[in-house]
Amino acid sequence: MNPALNFDGAHWLDSHAQRLCLLPSAGGGVAAWQWLRGGEPVDLWRPWDGRTPRMQALASYPLLPWSNRIGGGGFEHAGRFHPLRPNTPDDPYPIHGDGWQQPWTLVDPRPDGAGMVLHSERFGGSPYVYEARQGFTLSDGGLQQTLTVTNRGPEALPFGLGQHPWFTRTPGCRLTTGVAGVWMSRPDRMPTGYTTEFPEGWDLNAGAMVDRLVIDNGFGGWSGEAQIEWPERHLTLHMQSSLTLPDGTPGRPDCLLYAPEAPPVFCFEPISHPINAAHWPGRPGWVALAPGQSMSLLVHWRFDHVRPG
Repeated sequence: MNPALNFDGAHWLDSHAQRLCLLPSAGGGVAAWQWLRGGEPVDLWRPWDGRTPRMQALASYPLLPWSNRIGGGGFEHAGRFHPLRPNTPDDPYPIHGDGWQQPWTLVDPRPDGAGMVLHSERFGGSPYVYEARQGFTLSDGGLQQTLTVTNRGPEALPFGLGQHPWFTRTPGCRLTTGVAGVWMSRPDRMPTGYTTEFPEGWDLNAGAMVDRLVIDNGFGGWSGEAQIEWPERHLTLHMQSSLTLPDGTPGRPDCLLYAPEAPPVFCFEPISHPINAAHWPGRPGWVALAPGQSMSLLVHWRFDHVRPG
């Protein structure tokens, strides 16, 4: 966590039998998203414990101006090399951009929604100058979440987006989504290649029992839709994600599944490009934005109460 950030200034939304806690000062993160089922709060994302001052302890946070790790000490664009430094004490690579390391500003608050805005200028020595906006709207049975980045710098640069929600892992938890393949990785979690042959238990098309996995891998050919089931909690959460490119056409986002050996949590992240896309042939999903151009990631969340049989 960047020492300039703090976890003060929580802003709660309360509407449609839901509560959403935004923390603009803490990297534009979310502390909790709860459904009031029968008047009792049900955590839909793993909530912040109210004590741990780390972004990774929040319920969710935005990823920009790129997602996940970039190797090689930076990246080249238009014949110029742009160095990037590691930005966490426990990872040798710069990770998840820098939007999560800066304070955002709350805008347009209302009972069922709010926005957050960030103006970033070469934070930490990066080449990026950008404006970012998040939007949150509670509706009957769900949440709409948007993330938009606009290049405000003097030159075109490649950008990427993602969201980093955390979930509670239970013995019966199952994740089901459509994917075409998976990026395999080496011990430092950088990808080594893409395959359509899934390791045992990793075929998300058939449904993966998340509690049985130790994984930190990206998946390609994602359908943009996913379902997470918690039979013990009588709860199902549906996700639908879409990416809008600078010319207004739809992109095809990737996704990433992270489940550590401990504690019992996991992340399922909608992302616009694979890990280390800057150094793969064709730079898949790595979108060059000219000055003034934007790209956006939209995520719809919907929850269901599954009655015990």
